[in-house]
Amino acid sequence: MRNFLIGAFLVILIVFGLRYCENRSNQRDELEESTALLQQQIKNVGKLVVTEGTFSQVYSYKNSKKFYLDIFSARKKALIIVNATATVAYDLSKLETEIDEENKIVRITSIPKEEITINPEIKYYDVTQDYLNQFDAEDHNKIKGRIEKSIREKVEASSLKSNAENRLISELQKIYILTNSMGWTLQYNDQNFNNSEELEQIKL
Repeated sequence: MRNFLIGAFLVILIVFGLRYCENRSNQRDELEESTALLQQQIKNVGKLVVTEGTFSQVYSYKNSKKFYLDIFSARKKALIIVNATATVAYDLSKLETEIDEENKIVRITSIPKEEITINPEIKYYDVTQDYLNQFDAEDHNKIKGRIEKSIREKVEASSLKSNAENRLISELQKIYILTNSMGWTLQYNDQNFNNSEELEQIKL
């Protein structure tokens, strides 16, 4: 009788042991499936977010050269009209994330910086130039460089950059909605986000 009880106890122990191992395996499978789904969905968010604006400006360019002990001078000038397209873009394929399976946390470790691109269309009007001081490639490159610098400053001061940041945050909110729906936590700079509105205060 004693041997029977010992045998029955061992059988029960083995059955419970197998069940425990099976449940642990299922939980691991579910966790791996969730992790794979999160990685895929985050990858799907990784697109190029582009905000575009146009800028128009009129410039005047003047240059003079002195000759013969500054007795004579040669001048050139032009009226320049610029229509430029400027874009502020975030390449979210460069977004870096880290997945903590044990604690079910998705950490954003790096958000890409904005990329500002300026494409100016430059047209010259009212061009006058003396024989000894004519427009050349150096002048055109100098003018283009100054125009691009000027427009870049205007982009920085305009709402174009803030609009691009708002679009970026909108994409990050999609990651929050995804992680939250799966019972995971989204984290950036050691901050946990409890709702999508908190992402609007993120420091880029």
